[in-house]
Amino acid sequence: MAKPYGETEIVRRRSGRARQPKEVVLVPEEISIRQLGRNVGLQEGFDEGYLRGRMDVLTSRPAPVFPLRQIHVLYITSGKEYPYAPVDDGIQETLRLLVANVTVASPSQAVAQLAAEIRPDLVLALDGWNLPLEQVDEIRGMGIRTALWLTDDPYYTDVTSGLVMHYDYIFTLELNCVDFYRQNGCANVHYLPFAAYTGYYRPLRDRAANRRNLSFVGSAFWNRVDFFRPILNELMDRGLYINGFWWERLFEPGAYPGRVEMDKWMGPQETAEVYSSSKIAINLHRAFNDISVNNNTAMIEALSPNPRTFEIAASGTLQIVDARSDIARFYTPGIEIETFSSQEELLGKIDFYLNHEKERREIVIRALDRTLKEHTYTHRLNELLTVIFG
Repeated sequence: MAKPYGETEIVRRRSGRARQPKEVVLVPEEISIRQLGRNVGLQEGFDEGYLRGRMDVLTSRPAPVFPLRQIHVLYITSGKEYPYAPVDDGIQETLRLLVANVTVASPSQAVAQLAAEIRPDLVLALDGWNLPLEQVDEIRGMGIRTALWLTDDPYYTDVTSGLVMHYDYIFTLELNCVDFYRQNGCANVHYLPFAAYTGYYRPLRDRAANRRNLSFVGSAFWNRVDFFRPILNELMDRGLYINGFWWERLFEPGAYPGRVEMDKWMGPQETAEVYSSSKIAINLHRAFNDISVNNNTAMIEALSPNPRTFEIAASGTLQIVDARSDIARFYTPGIEIETFSSQEELLGKIDFYLNHEKERREIVIRALDRTLKEHTYTHRLNELLTVIFG
């Protein structure tokens, strides 16, 4: 019988014994396939090592130096857990680099009494929902400056419009809310988006244990469900993993095992690891007109990037985000970030960058570089203090 193509058999026999197992010798065609696989693995390892080496150089640079102001700031936390707690952490730790004295309190404390005792130069509150307004009014009555940094504009402007008149300075992460608050009688309203806290959000230095092609981290707001549904199979075929709440709106129980982690808030470091272990992170903003979760009866359109925009860039992965008009202020599309306006455009860019590692790598490097130079909490809080103290 003719031997099968691509192999030869060497058979040793001894008298009275059964045939021994065959030894298969690979012919050049099979050696080439194995060598090709080895070469691909080596190239992928080189590409990842080269990328992480370049990112390590960027993150090892000395941080920008800002003036240390000889002032005392009383910082009032949001009083909420995830996802606000990591922002509170980043602000507190950054303030300690920028001012001589920082006192931290929760909104459940008697903050007016504390302010009367320590006489800070500024009381800065995050979010402000849980801080009694009579406490804020009492602090202002002492002649102490007050400032509020709003976290969720424009989605809850029905609530925040009742808070802002009680503070001397308002900072909002949504450009479209500046005029809204000014029209409501606030004189000192300033645009100040969030940023990346590099104590949490930074690239992995070593090879990722669980590498991903695609990741999405976030809750299943209805606009996200509606966007993903028509292309879900295509995204899963390309290696999508999802982490977040409410995804039972899209997935049947047990669908895509191991690919969808529901009903869990990931901490910032775990989130950064997910980003950094992914070749591409999809960022899809929530809708400003989703009446099921928003309190935005004024229907103020959202123009500005969400905090995740800066956190993904700081973590060292390619970000593809739905196009918002204000994003180009922070990252140049096609150079430091990629955007999409349709399902087809998203799939097309995913396919391109999964097959063009060099182009993907250069965008990642440029995004990280710009983030470290312009979009950390040190930059933002220095800007806030400059507005108030000059």
